[in-house]
Amino acid sequence: MVSWKINLVYVPPIVTVFSVSKTIEGGTQLINKWQHIAHNVTEDLFINLLITPVLVTFNSLFLGTADQLVKIVSDEFPELGLEKKDCSEMSWIESVVYHSINLKGESIEALVERRPSPKAYFKVKSDYVKKAIPEEALEEILKWCLHENLIMAMEPHVGKMSEIDEAATPYPHRGGNLYIIQYLMGWDDDDASENHVGSIRRVYEKMKPYVSKNPREAYVNFWDLDLGTNDNACCTSYGQAIRWGRRYFKGNFKRLAMVKGVVDPTNFFWNEQSIPPLVLSSSY
Repeated sequence: MVSWKINLVYVPPIVTVFSVSKTIEGGTQLINKWQHIAHNVTEDLFINLLITPVLVTFNSLFLGTADQLVKIVSDEFPELGLEKKDCSEMSWIESVVYHSINLKGESIEALVERRPSPKAYFKVKSDYVKKAIPEEALEEILKWCLHENLIMAMEPHVGKMSEIDEAATPYPHRGGNLYIIQYLMGWDDDDASENHVGSIRRVYEKMKPYVSKNPREAYVNFWDLDLGTNDNACCTSYGQAIRWGRRYFKGNFKRLAMVKGVVDPTNFFWNEQSIPPLVLSSSY
């Protein structure tokens, strides 16, 4: 039997959201300030960052009123120039729709409608940042996004995330990470050519000096087959899979492989980057 326990947390009746965009020119200073303060302003405030070839956009959810939010941001991040007119108060469930890519502007009833998502073609990669990237390097990163027509999303990764030990759950990317980066390249047809995926791979390689190391960590839900793949269901060894397994799960990978060895020793359930069974011999 498998059980799943969820601890609910209090959310106030009113939350506040904003989405503020600035042109990419001069965006370096804003991004630099964000990476120094976004993770430790207050646990009630979440501000992520989206970099496109022309804009830098700051998206926020705050567990409180607009007046409270403007006061906090004015004190901690005055460079953003946030005003009350930029903010919208709503219920938490309405904020889910507000921040949804496909549902923004609709009512909360859209959350229970079973709509097929439009077909999309894209490549995603990920990184974790443990030390703030130097401002001069941020300037180069913005140029890469512009030149390669690439989107980068950054989300702070401290707060409650850091209070949980990295060995407590399979997800290990806890204390010590300032934020996660998602690299995204999309296109309009099914031609996953070098012209499309090459851009994201080039930027990913250039980012190597500024992100986590040994291993260079990655988020398993941003499935990245560039990190390696299983050959087939029966022939991939633990030694092979550790190439991507340590990036996704760090020190938890061996324990997960041992669990797989108990519940699915024949590797019936598998995919290109599934965890292989590690069956330990009882003989000495």
